[in-house]
Amino acid sequence: MPADAADEPAVDANPPAEVTVRPATARDHLGVMRVLDGANLELGADTAERRIAGGTVVVADVDNRVVGALVAVPRERGAHVEAVAVRRRRRAQGIGSALIAHAASEWRPLTAAFDRSVEPFYESLGFDCERRGDRYRGVLGETREPDERFEAAE
Repeated sequence: MPADAADEPAVDANPPAEVTVRPATARDHLGVMRVLDGANLELGADTAERRIAGGTVVVADVDNRVVGALVAVPRERGAHVEAVAVRRRRRAQGIGSALIAHAASEWRPLTAAFDRSVEPFYESLGFDCERRGDRYRGVLGETREPDERFEAAE
């Protein structure tokens, strides 16, 4: 369900002009797998194929070459970012932010689970982040309900 831009904060993303962010198609499957593999993210080829067919994969491309990918899992409301990656040589250029911005324009709330090292990235995009054990969880576009299990752990 598309988000109402007037109700939600915008994710600021300014990738280079030659980068196009768009929904993935079947012909992007191999490129998506290569980008995820290059980032050491595990996602089965069959799962990626299903997500592409389901319309929950977004790619960043330059001249029809995938340089970034975001794979989402649809939820009853919104979606969860299962994986997001950018080719090493294209990192720190706003491509990951543009992928998240595209996803956020399609699905709200948008959630993600991630390592502490990327918490600043998600926070900079407006995610409300909290620690959950060894990992972190971020939510964009919804006020999070208190998690008693999390609060008891502190």
